[in-house]
Formats: sequence, C-alpha cells, structure tokens
Amino acid sequence: MIKSITSAFARYIGIDYSGAETPTSSLKGLRVYLAERTASPVEVLPPPSSRKYWTRRGIAEWLVERLSEDLPTLVGIDHSFSFPLRYFEVHHLPPDWTAFLEDFQQHWPTDEDHTYVDFVRYGLRGNGAARTGNSRWRRLCEKCARAKSVFHFDVQGSVAKSTHSGIPWLRYLRRQLGERVHFWPFDGWAVAPGKSAIAEVYPSLWNRAYPMEDRTPDQHDAYTIAAWLRQADHDGRLQGLLEPVLTPQERAIAGVEGWILGVG
Repeated sequence: MIKSITSAFARYIGIDYSGAETPTSSLKGLRVYLAERTASPVEVLPPPSSRKYWTRRGIAEWLVERLSEDLPTLVGIDHSFSFPLRYFEVHHLPPDWTAFLEDFQQHWPTDEDHTYVDFVRYGLRGNGAARTGNSRWRRLCEKCARAKSVFHFDVQGSVAKSTHSGIPWLRYLRRQLGERVHFWPFDGWAVAPGKSAIAEVYPSLWNRAYPMEDRTPDQHDAYTIAAWLRQADHDGRLQGLLEPVLTPQERAIAGVEGWILGVG
C-alpha cells in the first residue's frame, strides 16, 4: 500500500512511444496511461475518430491541452531526449538542448506529414546525412542503465526510431508550452513546486515489478511508467531521483545529453 505523504504532482502520465510510419499514422504501439494522485493508472484512448489508435501528432496535441491545465503533472516518455556529447562535438554544435532541438528538426523533420524516419535516413526527406551518429556512441545514462545507443537502428529493443521521431515533438511541446513545463533535467534538476514536468524514462527498469494482467507489452510499459511515477512520488523517492548523485562533471554532461529518471 502506498504511504500517504505530500506529493509533488497531482497527475502522472506514462507514454509508450513508437517511431513507426508517419506522425499521423494510427499506431498500435503508441499507448498512454494516466494516474491521479489518489487513483491507479487507466488507459487514455484517443479522441473518437476513424483512427483506432493514437498518432504521434495526436499525443503531442493532447499533451499541450493537459499540460496547459492548472494541475501539476509529471509525464514520462520512453525515448531519448538528446544525444551523446560526442554527437555535439562531431557536428560542432553548442552544448545547448534548445538549440539542439531546433537543429535536429531542421535536418530530421520527422514531425512533418507523410514522413517516415527511414525517409530521412535514406535521403528522401530532410538532410539526415549531415546529422548522423555512430551506434558505438552512448550517453552516460545509457551506460549506467545498460541501454542501447540512440543510433542503434534495426535491432530488437532499439529506441533509435522512437527517438528520431519523438525529438521534434519535444520541440513542438517546448514551443507551445514555454515556461509552463519543466523539461527535466535540461531546465534544471529541481522542479519548482506546482509546475508540470516531462522526463525521459526507461520502463524496462520497472515493468517486471507490476503484474502484466491482460495488457499488451506496449500497454504494460505505459501503465508501468504512470504507476511507478505515482508510487515514487507518494513514497518520497521521487525528489531524490530527480536529483541523482552525480559528480560535477557527470552533471554537466547530463545537462546536455539528458538523463533517464530513476537511474542513479
């Protein structure tokens, strides 16, 4: 049973992401679960339409609506929010996340209609060739979590497509929501009281701790994210996890590369 203590957030959203097809494709792998402070996670279905499942564009627009509400919400999304420091060095980019979002979308416009990630990979759209990475490059948090590189495409368990399709939507959210939302840890490690936040998560860290019941793997990952965020906030662990113990050098690197919430 979850202990009753003061929570930082009132609502928790878990998103299992997918980089398949286009931003307006209805994807079975895109799942959203929402938990309230006093209620367990339930699946959120897309608005009624001809599309049975969520689209990436639909999720982004729905998040703008939810995060514009005066209700502190913590969102966990399971794709990488940034790239290894080596990527910034090779492409001579400033170590600035907001600038990275703009530069990446210019080269990988995977938020545009009718655009597959592979269209950019193979030179049919955008200019991905000018912003490539090496699958041997890994972020510090990926090394700690034993997660795959963001550039490791076409292998089981890869987050490369999800990441390359999802980062432009982080830019969209940042542009739409501005100061209303804290993008962790790029806006700082501590989240101001009463403010909503968006963080990168890795559900494989926790999904075995929750019974799968009748959920699909994608549903279970989204459920797990929302359930774990809620539980960690309620039992007092979350604040410590938002400020992991890192050396000054590690903290500086993570300020550019991002960090996976829950990895310490």
